[in-house]
Amino acid sequence: MILGIDQGTTGTTCLVLDERARVVGRAAREHTQHFPRPGWVEHDPEEIWEGVRATAHAALADAEADPNSLEAIGITNQRETALAWDRDSGEPLARALVWQDRRTAERCDELREAGHEETFRARTGLVLDSYFSGTKWEWLLTEGGVDPGRAALGTIDSWLVHKLCGRHATDHSNASRTLVFDIHERRFDTELCELLSIPLEALPEPLPSAHVYGETDALGGGRSVPVAGIAGDQQAALFGQGCHSAGRGKNTYGTGSFVLQNTGAEPPPLAHGLLSTLAWTIGEVRTDYAVEASIFVTGAAVQWLRDGLGIISAAAETEALAGSLESNDGVYFVPALTGLASPHWDPYARGTIVGLTRGNGRAHLARAALEAIAYQSVDAVRAMEQASGEPLEELRADGAAVENAWLMQFQADVLGIPVVVPETVETTALGAAGLAGVAVGSWTEEDVRALWREGARYEPSMSADERESLLTGWHAALERAKGERG
Repeated sequence: MILGIDQGTTGTTCLVLDERARVVGRAAREHTQHFPRPGWVEHDPEEIWEGVRATAHAALADAEADPNSLEAIGITNQRETALAWDRDSGEPLARALVWQDRRTAERCDELREAGHEETFRARTGLVLDSYFSGTKWEWLLTEGGVDPGRAALGTIDSWLVHKLCGRHATDHSNASRTLVFDIHERRFDTELCELLSIPLEALPEPLPSAHVYGETDALGGGRSVPVAGIAGDQQAALFGQGCHSAGRGKNTYGTGSFVLQNTGAEPPPLAHGLLSTLAWTIGEVRTDYAVEASIFVTGAAVQWLRDGLGIISAAAETEALAGSLESNDGVYFVPALTGLASPHWDPYARGTIVGLTRGNGRAHLARAALEAIAYQSVDAVRAMEQASGEPLEELRADGAAVENAWLMQFQADVLGIPVVVPETVETTALGAAGLAGVAVGSWTEEDVRALWREGARYEPSMSADERESLLTGWHAALERAKGERG
């Protein structure tokens, strides 16, 4: 059996998989979201670690297994979230700055105005945006009171490797999201680190995604288990969806949504509004790249309806609420709660609801939130199609929101192509476990591809005129949400 740890933005999910990648044990736990100021989002690193340990034990208990039965552990994680801990004691030096955090938006503007954007873009495949780890690390060192001489800097995966194995390391897919990693040379870039005042010696060692990072007995049982696979959550989902060849793509519906398409052994050409990223590396023998469209707030909009407004008590309620209406009645919600990402990259956009009348209620807000998830995915897919010149034939979908049948049907309708949901929807954990299985020789890449099985297919049924009318309304609302730089 292999344990897949999925440390996400709102919580941790652990799966125990058998030799056929069937889920035999599962557990999940949420962790606290801290919002100390508008636009700031933080997590407690120790709470995350304790949550990972507790969830792993609960998943093993659910599988009626103990740690001694594990062949390997795979880790997938919320990407770009920046941490700092003491190199000697291992204690966190500050709260983690979450990928959604926008406190360094003005710093990115300064770097852009100083003429550095093309250098960052050419070497990292990313845009200058506070989404990524680099300017967050810089803020921790220059504004957050973290001593550069004591700090180990990393992302969530490297924090977990430190806690599990006592090693300061990351994988190539996570490193490629930091804004200071050259995706062509597969190393942290000295010049970019100097621009951000980040000491190279504070950064983790970048290693292949399918690789034995070390062994751990932190889960108990008396036997050390290899930590053997790591990938950022979206790259792990791409791997778990069996998209192992150029042209295959997927969309993961989580806190945000992320459309990725495998581009093979070479980085994709830079395209407006899109990112070029490392998908994964397998030992020293294989490297896959991907083009990505990132959407900051999708599932988080539903969470905001629950926690911020209190109009629902559980995300699942939105399906019935949305379905209770014959149309959206002109109500649109642009969930730019942390700015807009692909293809707009507007950190100053703000959440906007338009079209409200006295007759609207919570069903309209629930429907608007679900529709917004689908509209943003349409914009992302269209940008990728324009860049590649190739229309998408179907969209493979995964993540928690695929359990919402109303949303999946609406997504197929506004895209105009089928949406396909796999039998195992937790493809991020499945992908991490798959990489670990490949690293220790339990599985081959062909085995992982063969593990993918179709669970549901949604065919579009909406007319072209209705689709165009809805998208026109969405884009009008989008323009009203956009901000101004500076």
